[in-house]
Amino acid sequence: MQTTTLSFANLHSHGELFANLLRARRESFIVERKWDLPEAMGMEYDQYDTPASRWIAVHDGGQILAGVRLTPTTTTCGIYSYMIRDAQRGLLDSIPKDLLEMDAPVDDHVWECTRAFVASKTPLQQRIQIYLELIGGMAKTSRELGATQVIALTPANWGLWMKRVGLKAKAIGRKVFIDDGDYQCVSLDLSDHLH
Repeated sequence: MQTTTLSFANLHSHGELFANLLRARRESFIVERKWDLPEAMGMEYDQYDTPASRWIAVHDGGQILAGVRLTPTTTTCGIYSYMIRDAQRGLLDSIPKDLLEMDAPVDDHVWECTRAFVASKTPLQQRIQIYLELIGGMAKTSRELGATQVIALTPANWGLWMKRVGLKAKAIGRKVFIDDGDYQCVSLDLSDHLH
């Protein structure tokens, strides 16, 4: 099992890994969860998959076991910035505007984490280890990018597993129902982990 951080600058070094990640996202979000998202050539994507983002892939060879996307809160692309902020600004119909208790941050030291998943075909006994690899890879990459905080829209049961992964987290918004369940915005504090 490997954890790889992908960017537009290094995609050429990793063969089909990025395409496989987008295929696994399609399987997780469109096929299994029935979310209404853009897709092409068997891959899920959206307006936040830009050169500003990074993707963490946990994989065994070319098989994707888990993944997540990181986007700087300072990025813009046309009318879009990042998912949580754009939802708050009323640009996304599928996510309630009142998902945060404050204005969405725009800060060099804050990144957003979205599209996190663990492949459903992953055996149950491996899921915890894979999830720990994914969150560890996300935290390491975020710190390397200068982040002291990551914000995420995550399943509302985040409190059950956050301590297990060793990160300090707090709710920064109310629970909201989106598509298939309850979600909540959380802030992950990376400042204690900086070297």
